[in-house]
Amino acid sequence: MEAVDQLVQGFFNLLSIKNLLACFVGTFLGTIVGVLPGVGPAATMAFLLPFTLGLAPETGLIMLTGVWFGSQYGGSTTSILVNIPGEAASVVSCIDGYQMTKKGRGGAALAMSAIGSFVAGTVGIIGLQFFAPFLATAALAFGPAEYLAFLILAFILLLGLAAESPARGLVMFGLGFWISTIGLSPMDGVPRFSFGSESLISGIEFVPLAVGLFGMSEILFVGIQTYVPPIMAKVRIRDLYPTREEVKRSVGPTFRGSFIGFFMGLLPGPCTILSTFMSYTVEKKISKTPENFGKGMIEGVVGPESANNSAVMGSMIPLLALGIPFAAPSAIMLAGLRMHNVYPGPLLFTEAPQIFWTFIAAMYLGNLILLLLNLPLVGFFARIAMTRPSVLLPFVSILCLVGTYSMRNSFFDVWVMLFSGVVGLLFRRWDFPVAPLIIGVVLGPMTEVSLRKTLVMFDGSLLPIFQRPIAALFIVSSLAAVAYLLGRSWRGKSGYQSQ
Repeated sequence: MEAVDQLVQGFFNLLSIKNLLACFVGTFLGTIVGVLPGVGPAATMAFLLPFTLGLAPETGLIMLTGVWFGSQYGGSTTSILVNIPGEAASVVSCIDGYQMTKKGRGGAALAMSAIGSFVAGTVGIIGLQFFAPFLATAALAFGPAEYLAFLILAFILLLGLAAESPARGLVMFGLGFWISTIGLSPMDGVPRFSFGSESLISGIEFVPLAVGLFGMSEILFVGIQTYVPPIMAKVRIRDLYPTREEVKRSVGPTFRGSFIGFFMGLLPGPCTILSTFMSYTVEKKISKTPENFGKGMIEGVVGPESANNSAVMGSMIPLLALGIPFAAPSAIMLAGLRMHNVYPGPLLFTEAPQIFWTFIAAMYLGNLILLLLNLPLVGFFARIAMTRPSVLLPFVSILCLVGTYSMRNSFFDVWVMLFSGVVGLLFRRWDFPVAPLIIGVVLGPMTEVSLRKTLVMFDGSLLPIFQRPIAALFIVSSLAAVAYLLGRSWRGKSGYQSQ
């Protein structure tokens, strides 16, 4: 009953003008982000981060999560109508979604994907509502040694899941950790890697770095591409009505995708992308007509679209309960909360429960807003996808500059953003993943503090970690994950040599 009372109080807190407006703006912008090819949620959240500093912590969290959540809805529009994924998690939806459009059933595919996303989002929110406080209570038993061991396990899993090349992912993690050490030491205040620069003594701010790596690099990348106007299929309101057979075939994939996505969200890595591929594979495996997949099966659209929406809510659990982000968008949200002096983790639910429960209430409302937006306004969002980069990019560039400068009124931050944008473009050209770098920057201070506290606690030795059951379990799991990754790499090389 206590949880119900807190949720009711969360809905009362939500009824402020700022929270309601943040919920609507976040979900609306997220949908637009989803339909614009190439503009991902991480870049948009980085743009908005400076503008959320004048808001309450829960209000900023609602807006940022609305962008991430909404982009999963909007990404299906261009995937189904144009065969161009507006967001990386919508790649799988192109396979059968566009084939349905060619058969004249694109409207039904859009309608069922929106309804499936609504159901999956609701399932994910319910799971977040119950699992996050439970995990936070269990995490109260964590000390520095347990946090250090868990962070090691999370990093190894991220290397295995997030990067096609674990070696490149490791390089990016290392670079992120190094950037996080620039400035004053968090424990003793000793300047590090400042090279005599007064600007570097205070460290590299997260916002200009994130805006540069995600936003400016995207602007530069799109700017050097040759623009080819997409051909958009027209969808009328009456085309959105699915047949009874299509509704019946969508029920199972919706709920299977919801649960697959939620539990995939608990794992490190690009959960929204991985969950869509897993959902599509499951639906094809259990189908009585697997040969029809790729030819316009609604199961191949509804299942993955449900999975990526539920995965967003699943990935919020380790962020809010442990203070550890498993993806780039959640890393940006963690940085935003820290700027408000709010530190997600086990104590969040006892020291600032209003933030969590107002957020839960906002997600219920945001999920409903997204459904109401995406069904009748599908034609409007489809037209937005036709916006030429020459119109969009100057506006986004101005937002990047204004947002970055407003953080500290510092031109140094602007130079950091511009330099990061160029470096981000090079990383993209050379296939180096940016997400491990951002997560390394965010978790670097926590990892360093946990390591140093553990060394102090055990008189300079790390071996006593194995005498603590929870920490030992994480370390053993890490060793097993390393063995698996090495074995997979060795098998891949052996298979290549045998050919």
